Amino acid sequence: METLPNCPECNSEYTYEDGSLLVCPECAHEWSPLAEAESTDAEKIVRDANGTPLQDGDAVTVIKDLKVKGSSSTLKIGTKVKSIRLVEGDHDIDCKIDGFGAMKLKSEFVKKA
Repeated sequence: METLPNCPECNSEYTYEDGSLLVCPECAHEWSPLAEAESTDAEKIVRDANGTPLQDGDAVTVIKDLKVKGSSSTLKIGTKVKSIRLVEGDHDIDCKIDGFGAMKLKSEFVKKA
């Protein structure tokens, strides 16, 4: 017997097939198992403020003055950041900045150098 995946909305184990869709009887959520497989295989593309795709090791430039949380200093516009690492989460760039140290940045505040 084939086991069906739990509902992605409420995590119910009582899902069933209805044609080409999977349905949850508890929350009435319907989804396609093919779309779920494609979304897990697809890699998230991180883009800068201009829409240019970023990769690990790229150099970027800060496009806006940014307040540094937990410090009274500010990261100035035009600051160049070398060798970025892309990570999962809200702040999707992990880097080291000369004079500031290790930092996480949002890709919407940088442009590829």
